[in-house]
Amino acid sequence: MYRQRLLQLNEPTPLEALTNRTIQQDLFQALPHLPHRCVDLLVVDPPYNLDKVFNATRFRKTDLETYTDWLATCIDGLMPLLKPTASIYICGDWQSSPAVFRVAQSRFHVRNRITWEREKGRGARSNWKNAAEDLWFCTLSKQYTFNVDAVKLKRRVLAPYTQNGLPKDWDKTGQGNFRLTHPSNLWTDLTVPFWSMAENTDHPTQKPEKLLAKLVLASSNPEDLVLDPFLGSGTTSVVAKKLGRRYVGVEQDEMYCCLAEKRLAIAEADPSIQGFADGVFWERNSRRRRSHLP
Repeated sequence: MYRQRLLQLNEPTPLEALTNRTIQQDLFQALPHLPHRCVDLLVVDPPYNLDKVFNATRFRKTDLETYTDWLATCIDGLMPLLKPTASIYICGDWQSSPAVFRVAQSRFHVRNRITWEREKGRGARSNWKNAAEDLWFCTLSKQYTFNVDAVKLKRRVLAPYTQNGLPKDWDKTGQGNFRLTHPSNLWTDLTVPFWSMAENTDHPTQKPEKLLAKLVLASSNPEDLVLDPFLGSGTTSVVAKKLGRRYVGVEQDEMYCCLAEKRLAIAEADPSIQGFADGVFWERNSRRRRSHLP
């Protein structure tokens, strides 16, 4: 059933035929057939420069220069698809981030590097545990969308300060004392999907829906087009759908594409995003309601 929804492109295809669809195809085969200057938000989560198996495909680690050249080829192929006001986020770990920065700084305005805590993973006996990844925030021009009020974080106030007996920059609620804070480039409120979470899939490098929700809400508006050229099991498309954006995803592995379509179908009935409720992001373990635990 889900396989029937997948697209494969062999000629230039109008945007209307691609909108809210999953393209099951190698990115470099699909790129020549995608329409130009239509993407508002580009989320690039490429294979990191690691030995990694993605279902039937193995990505092998190379030297930094080779990985940089490969990533540059990907980005150069995607650039014609971007609107002049587009925002771009490129994912990486500590080993691939030098390549990401080299590629990004020569093509975009690099606005920031976000570091997010990835609390899963094994410890190491002779090194520091890898518990963080990067998101490089870039724009194509000096005109771009950034909805700061849409991505504020609600934090528990442990030492409430009052002025004239009234809360100062925080709110008193039946669930405790909370403050809305501006988003920073250090994110410690995310939970990597695990077996008991509804969003979890068998994809080995799946990103949390909450992470993508921050990108989508900050850097796009309702009905904007979000493109993910390395879709994996569909998190970007699912979040875009839940938040009222249009989306296009490209993924070469058929099984992952079908997982994405399954998740998109589920999102019709359940648009919730774990850790995001009442229009704000909640820090991890700060809210006790059943369906909104971060």
